[in-house]
Amino acid sequence: MKISTRGRYGIRLLIDLAGHAGEDHVPLASVARRQGISIRYLEQVAVILRRAGFIRSVKGASGGYSLAWKPEEIIVGEALRELEGDMLVVDPPRAGVKESKLQRCIRITVFDRINARIASVIDNKTLASIAGTTDPDESYMYFI
Repeated sequence: MKISTRGRYGIRLLIDLAGHAGEDHVPLASVARRQGISIRYLEQVAVILRRAGFIRSVKGASGGYSLAWKPEEIIVGEALRELEGDMLVVDPPRAGVKESKLQRCIRITVFDRINARIASVIDNKTLASIAGTTDPDESYMYFI
């Protein structure tokens, strides 16, 4: 499994907005400049996150984006799944398709465990914990 630029940039956008949570709205151009991301690509990512309810937008000259929820309430795994789809290294067996004993053994002992570990990491991280605003023992102290 590899997280695409859409997923990586989307999380960076959310973290940047978390760092500016005290502001009413942050222009996307400011985020693009701070993060070194193309404004056009960031606009596409912002549309996905807005439709999913993670961010809200205000149009106009003084418009921009802000988080729809508090940084402590936004789970990284939920945002990544909106941006990337499922976060599985191997898809589960399709209904009606019979697995051999070897295939089942490999799936259960390797792939299902990897999927569970990935979910454990991304579903236990909030934007706040990554941005360094809570849980100093777990935070990497990333400040914007």
